[in-house]
Amino acid sequence: MLEHGGKLREASQRYGRSDWLDLSTGLNPNGYPAPAPAAEAWHRLPEHDPALEAAAQCFYGAPRMLAVAGTQAAIQALPRLRSASRVAVSSPSYAEHLHHWSQHGHRSCAVPYAELGAAANSVDVLVVCNPNNPTGEIVPRALLLEWAGMLAARGGWLVVDEAFGDTDGANSVADATQAPGLIVLRSIGKFFGLAGLRLGFVAAREEVLDPLADMLGPWTVSGPAQQVARSALEDQAWQRNTQEALRAAGKRLQSLLARHGIHSQGTALFQWWPEQQPESFHDHMARRGIWVRLFREAARGIRLGLPPDEAGWQRLEQALNEWTKR
Repeated sequence: MLEHGGKLREASQRYGRSDWLDLSTGLNPNGYPAPAPAAEAWHRLPEHDPALEAAAQCFYGAPRMLAVAGTQAAIQALPRLRSASRVAVSSPSYAEHLHHWSQHGHRSCAVPYAELGAAANSVDVLVVCNPNNPTGEIVPRALLLEWAGMLAARGGWLVVDEAFGDTDGANSVADATQAPGLIVLRSIGKFFGLAGLRLGFVAAREEVLDPLADMLGPWTVSGPAQQVARSALEDQAWQRNTQEALRAAGKRLQSLLARHGIHSQGTALFQWWPEQQPESFHDHMARRGIWVRLFREAARGIRLGLPPDEAGWQRLEQALNEWTKR
């Protein structure tokens, strides 16, 4: 399996402590207060819920969506819906995309963001994370729609992973997925802080969503997950307050890092920078009970998520002070 954030059990075994401040995942640390599901959610098979998908379509602005057991399920399934294709995946980005498109007979390659436009002219499938995980890089909406049209003209796909797009939707193309060949992935886990639900959505036309649903099979999203997600998607007051709080926290994190000589970039949920000594920084933080995301390869550097409370902010600042004074 590929390396991801989290893995606090592994961290505890390695460093012999349990008092972790987990900044490794880039999730909202103050997630949606999930209501208790109705008893029927536990005792019945989880039927398809049109009200859940209607709530998702309203929140994301998409004409049609399919609920899936986390966008990871779609990332693994989509490559199986096409015959052997030439595939370009934005790099660096979420590693699961390239991993799964490299299977099932496809010829895939990692392409730097600056070269994606050229790739759109020559491949059958282009996969872009927007905003990018882990760097936060953005591709403008107009450019994505241009690439989508180019690919669709020859039967290709543009797959846009917008898992971190909820805090700034200006460049989302979810509303344009009535166009052929444009597929958008959205996640409940990041902005809503509900990663444990394992629930995401795919926006696309019927010719993609219908075979995808058939491939994933029945009962893919649990009843409790459906009920909690619908509540979150319909709670506009919580969404407005959370947008404001996350934007402020994101700016605070970037400013805190800058005061310690770290020039970072990212989203409202995380910051990333090309650290010259990423293994040393990771170890330094871990020995102080702060778990950060270490990237060793294409995006060699560090990604930090948001602390959950003031005590966490002070703990992070103290560790950064000790890092700069070492």
